[in-house]
Amino acid sequence: VQEEKIFAGKVLRLHVCTMEGAEWLEEVPEDTTVEKLKERCLKHCVPGSLEDPKTVTHHKLIHATSEKVLTDTKTVLEENIQDRDVLLLIKKRAPPPLPKMADVSAEEKRKQEQKAPDKDAILKATANLPSRNVDRTVAHHNMRDFQTELRKILVSLIEVAQKLLALNPDAVELFKKANAMLDEDEEDRVDEIALRQLTEMGFPESRAVKALRLNHMSVTQAMEWLIEHADDPTVDAPLPGQTPAEATAEAGASSAEATAGPSSEASGEEAKDELTEIFKKIRRKREFRPDPRAVIALMEMGFDEKEVVDALRVNNNQQNAACEWLLGDRKPSPEDLDKGIDTNSPLFQAILENPVVQLGLTNPKTLLAFEDMLENPLNSTQWMNDPETGPVMLQISRIFQTLNRT
Repeated sequence: VQEEKIFAGKVLRLHVCTMEGAEWLEEVPEDTTVEKLKERCLKHCVPGSLEDPKTVTHHKLIHATSEKVLTDTKTVLEENIQDRDVLLLIKKRAPPPLPKMADVSAEEKRKQEQKAPDKDAILKATANLPSRNVDRTVAHHNMRDFQTELRKILVSLIEVAQKLLALNPDAVELFKKANAMLDEDEEDRVDEIALRQLTEMGFPESRAVKALRLNHMSVTQAMEWLIEHADDPTVDAPLPGQTPAEATAEAGASSAEATAGPSSEASGEEAKDELTEIFKKIRRKREFRPDPRAVIALMEMGFDEKEVVDALRVNNNQQNAACEWLLGDRKPSPEDLDKGIDTNSPLFQAILENPVVQLGLTNPKTLLAFEDMLENPLNSTQWMNDPETGPVMLQISRIFQTLNRT
């Protein structure tokens, strides 16, 4: 009879190793507890060590393949240990020593010194200072006024840029190229680094793109959204305002127009009309896209969808500001958003006289940036960081802030 058949299902032969390099073979029945096995191993490698009852508890057995720490109260069979498995016997790390009372007192003292002052301490320290009434609502309205005024500036600058660019003999060709830039798929304008981080985590690319758009390109918030909506049957539905069929048709029409090229016999009037049509197409592509989550949240409060979209458009997709607008006097109105600034005002004149702005207005990309920021304020950061359009926006902001303080 073969030896394997005699001991099958009863005795296991286990290879045991220590951190010091000792190795040996232990033969144990399947019903042996891990604690008993550990005692046998300690007798083998450290003779006389079992005189101290704590020795067993200070050691542990680890299954080499699964890296699992074996439980003392379980049997070898319950731990699913197989014949010829390798176990590692190691000593547990000693717990860190408790801090001394002097160290505890010093740490508490340090924390108290770094602790922020409470309300009573602040009032006591500022009791002799003259009081000033700061109206937070005024600051909020000032910010809203800035956003409204900036929009008016962009509306007027778009008109100036269109007139300047129309004088360029290559204007039609320039804007066909610029228009082709807008025909790129939305995926190409998503933050590539953020998208790669999400796809490397295992999320589908189309779903990751949607999550990034909903969360303003924040990887952390997009990841939370993807996890939260993993089982949502509508997770892959297109965002409101996105109609792939229409976008494809429009892109095809624009591409065809871009490849056609102007006729060498076209008159100046025909070129002007063609340029006007390109401007209209660019404007249609830059239609305002409300934040879908903000739309749902505000509609749940009982507001009509059209009112909600108007509120978000007026308030640059900011949900809280849109809610205040809906509950307040609703100023400015959506119609006011298409009005430009007074072209004779000192502010607009100062902007037009700035050399950086003047040079930027002759660049078709600047016009595209103005159009984009006008209809999609959340894209402002993208254009502020652009090497061509960023300096123009910086000068406009500086001039506005300077004249607003005087």
